[in-house]
Amino acid sequence: MHRVPIEGFLDLHAFQPKDVKSVVEEYVNAAHAAGLREVRLIHGRGIGLQRRTVHNVLEQHPLVDRFWDAGESHLGATVAVLRELLPPGF
Repeated sequence: MHRVPIEGFLDLHAFQPKDVKSVVEEYVNAAHAAGLREVRLIHGRGIGLQRRTVHNVLEQHPLVDRFWDAGESHLGATVAVLRELLPPGF
C-alpha cells in the first residue's frame, strides 16, 4: 500500500512506473472517500506510457464518472471527475 496525501492533485513523478497503476487506484479510492469530486493526476508528457496507464485505470475504475486531458498541460496531466456518493436507500 502507498501513502499519498489526499489533495486535489497527485504528481505521479514521485512513483516508480511499475507502481503507477496501484497508486492511481488507491488515490482515487481515498480521494472519493475524502469527498473530493475532481482530481488532477500529473503524469508528464514523455512518450505517453504513464498517460495510457492512468487513462486505463480511470476508464475501469467504478468511482470515476469521466476524465479528460488537462488542456493547459499539453497531455501532461489528466482531470477526473469522481462519482457522487448517494445516501443510503437511493
